[in-house]
Amino acid sequence: MLTMKDIIQDGHPTLRAKAEEVPLPLSTEDRQLIDDMLEFLKMSQDEEQSRKYQLRSGVGIAAPQLNHKKRMLVIHFYDEKKGDYVTHQLINPKIISHSVEKSYLPTGEGCLSVDEAIPGIVHRYARITIKAYTPDGEEVKLRLKDFSAIVAQHEIDHLNGVMFYDHIDKADPMKVQKDAIAVE
Repeated sequence: MLTMKDIIQDGHPTLRAKAEEVPLPLSTEDRQLIDDMLEFLKMSQDEEQSRKYQLRSGVGIAAPQLNHKKRMLVIHFYDEKKGDYVTHQLINPKIISHSVEKSYLPTGEGCLSVDEAIPGIVHRYARITIKAYTPDGEEVKLRLKDFSAIVAQHEIDHLNGVMFYDHIDKADPMKVQKDAIAVE
């Protein structure tokens, strides 16, 4: 079981390294890792489990955050609009297209690898299409928008050694780009 002790923190060199493609089919070790990542997110969102194991709540996690330079990520959150969970375990994800239009979270972004709050607006593509593989080796093409697109871009950034605060305008952190859409 993964805990907060397994998540490396800002300043660790792995967080700034470009992760490597993961060979398919997945090794037993890689399959266990991506399944553990999903279990961590589910437990972190469960009030009782997160308190018991002292987990910070997360909606996404990438393998580099666990000190594995591998192109794997997991997204898991409850989507109010759909009335269901959005869950993706992605291997070697690539953004193959995106909108010109940008979106952002008005409250800013956070990260399991960054303990302190870093205020600022992080602009992301409003809609993206990702090509990736499932843990079973099946190729998938996902069209994401709103919160799903923001979370996916945040996690894909981790695979490329980019932190969310790299996108914040240093001169005016709370500046919203013209025509950018707030995602509530």
